[in-house]
Amino acid sequence: MRVAERVRVREIDEDEGAKLLRIIRRGSGSVVTWRRARTVLLSAQCMPVVRIAEVTFTSADRVRDEIHDFNADGFASLYPKYAGGRPKTFTLPERREIKKIAKSKPTEHDLPFSTWSLTKLADFLVAEGVVDDISHEGLRILLREEGVSFQRLKTWKTSRDPDYAAKKARVEHLYAIADGEVIPEEDEPEVIFCMDEFGPLNLMPHPGRQWAERGGKHKDPDRQPRRRRRATYNRYGGVRHLFAAYDLGKDKLYGHIKPVKRRTQFLEFCRYLRTLYPPTVRIAIVCDNFSPHLTTRKCRRVADGAASNNVEIAYTPTNSSRLNRIEAQFTALRYFTLDGTDHATHKAQASMIRRYIIWRNRHAADEHLRAVVARANAA
Repeated sequence: MRVAERVRVREIDEDEGAKLLRIIRRGSGSVVTWRRARTVLLSAQCMPVVRIAEVTFTSADRVRDEIHDFNADGFASLYPKYAGGRPKTFTLPERREIKKIAKSKPTEHDLPFSTWSLTKLADFLVAEGVVDDISHEGLRILLREEGVSFQRLKTWKTSRDPDYAAKKARVEHLYAIADGEVIPEEDEPEVIFCMDEFGPLNLMPHPGRQWAERGGKHKDPDRQPRRRRRATYNRYGGVRHLFAAYDLGKDKLYGHIKPVKRRTQFLEFCRYLRTLYPPTVRIAIVCDNFSPHLTTRKCRRVADGAASNNVEIAYTPTNSSRLNRIEAQFTALRYFTLDGTDHATHKAQASMIRRYIIWRNRHAADEHLRAVVARANAA
């Protein structure tokens, strides 16, 4: 009876052996290549197939296949030839149609509901013949790959300002100067402030979040009660207003708290901003169309004060406060200073706001602060 020959790798010269050692010792690249090279090297060292299978934690049949492949194709057999995986289930036109329908309103298709759920959308796609079949999870993954997610519906405003284009262009040009994208001309401002009022500041409990021990069935019976905010309150302390300005060049925030926000207080704060730079340096203040900021036929104090103090007042278009970069700074101020608070006096509240402004100017590069501001700008 004839016994089958033992499977072993062909004769390997010194160069091939050195190459196998480099693949194994380097340990980088494909794990499959590393495992196949080790199998070939062990076989070249006269180790039997069964023993190689035990050492490499694989089957003897796989070891034999790898040795046969190396004997036939050489080093090319060590590198896996991936075929690209399973082909996509849906064609490009189908994916585009699914995305189009998902972004539409159900009422546009004579359906009696206001928004799509995955179930309703999947049933509609099958009923309309867009696809033969699709699961809810498959639909969710497809929409995510196409950049579509389930979002909260947001509000928007239309500006009816007749000078919308000119005002927007001027504000964006000032921002380009502040960002160093444009060199200011001789009569243009060198320093740009974004200014607005924040408030009204009430003495009331503000919603927020806190770290606390768990409740429910996991709670510790001996733990102290969690801190809560008042549910009933009266606002007898009146209100305050924060006049704030954001220096785009220095990335600094300035603020004064006033009991009212009238033209007199606005001009006082503008005079303070003027003192931050020499009189020869022209500055620009970007603000909205709130009546105390405007020059009227009866009161020309804003225009006269700006002209005499080398200041430009640049107004954002009506209903376009998003163009004012200080709005994102107000989001961060509210998040870090007011959320979860319940101040007893305006003095305590004002003190916390002032201390936050000091902290913010010293830690302008704080990652968490920048993340909050970036989210506000993106919204």
